Amino acid sequence: MLILKKDFFEQMVKHSIRELPDEACGILAGKNQIVEKVYEMTNVEKSPENYFMDPEEQLKVTKEIRNLGFQMLGIYHSHVASQAYPSKRDVEMAFYPDTAYLIVTLKDKNNPQVRSFRIVEGKIEEEEVKIVDS
Repeated sequence: MLILKKDFFEQMVKHSIRELPDEACGILAGKNQIVEKVYEMTNVEKSPENYFMDPEEQLKVTKEIRNLGFQMLGIYHSHVASQAYPSKRDVEMAFYPDTAYLIVTLKDKNNPQVRSFRIVEGKIEEEEVKIVDS
């Protein structure tokens, strides 16, 4: 289970809306499955169907996470018009088996939702995301 403060959920949704019509992406960092920081990343693909984080930005964030004593708990991205479920490309690009992959769906923009998955060797397993008050 991943524990996500409501403020962080709202930050991910706002980031996802700002990036429309393209997918947004970011990194979640923290300890003990509790997210402590959200990093909004640049989607260099600028695509409504795919995302790819800026490698230099990702390296900088990875170093900061380590310096803070956190772990990369999750990678999030948005689906602008489809359900919150990993696409074939999402599965192919899931290089971190110990990391949660969160998908924010904007299919119903009035009711954005988030789901979390573990993707290991092509197998998708949903995990609970607990959204708590800050």
